[in-house]
Amino acid sequence: MGAVSPVPFVNEELRARIIKQVVEPSVNGLAKEKFNYKGFLFIGLMIVENHPFVIEYNVRMGDPETEVVMPRIKSDLVEHLLACSEGRMHETEVVFEESAATTVMLVADGYPEAYEKGKKMSGFEETENCLLFHAGTKTDNGEVVTNGGRILAVSATGVDFKEALTKSFQNVEKIKYEGKYFRKDIGADLMKC
Repeated sequence: MGAVSPVPFVNEELRARIIKQVVEPSVNGLAKEKFNYKGFLFIGLMIVENHPFVIEYNVRMGDPETEVVMPRIKSDLVEHLLACSEGRMHETEVVFEESAATTVMLVADGYPEAYEKGKKMSGFEETENCLLFHAGTKTDNGEVVTNGGRILAVSATGVDFKEALTKSFQNVEKIKYEGKYFRKDIGADLMKC
């Protein structure tokens, strides 16, 4: 329902622990099994008392993680993807902007259970300082309408996640459709970081 990047409580000590306890064993496990994987390896983590625990592995970028990470990539993503496909990822370095980014998902009333589609959307032209990632939308007779449960990701950047989150929520308010729902507590647990 939303995401923050970078997560403010991940310091160098925790980052090193994640690499040593999770990333390296995962990559080494693929190599040990002689699995010639090329692509994203998304590792969902839960941090308990400054220790990482794996919740899930995915071979794709997650949602809304993609929409919060992409605005921060400073280097050429296409070059990274090409290098990965050619087995020369080690020749490139993914460089991130110093800024923070946040994403708030707009969903249909009733999601993830039963929800209605075809609700006329408006307010796009009023948004500013954000990126809108359409997920469950389509055009119908020249108008944008809802067409899924997860409808739109509203992403913004800022000097820190609090500024970015303010921008995301300001723009969320500008998008209109019947049955609009979003979580208002995205990042609330991080406010004391």
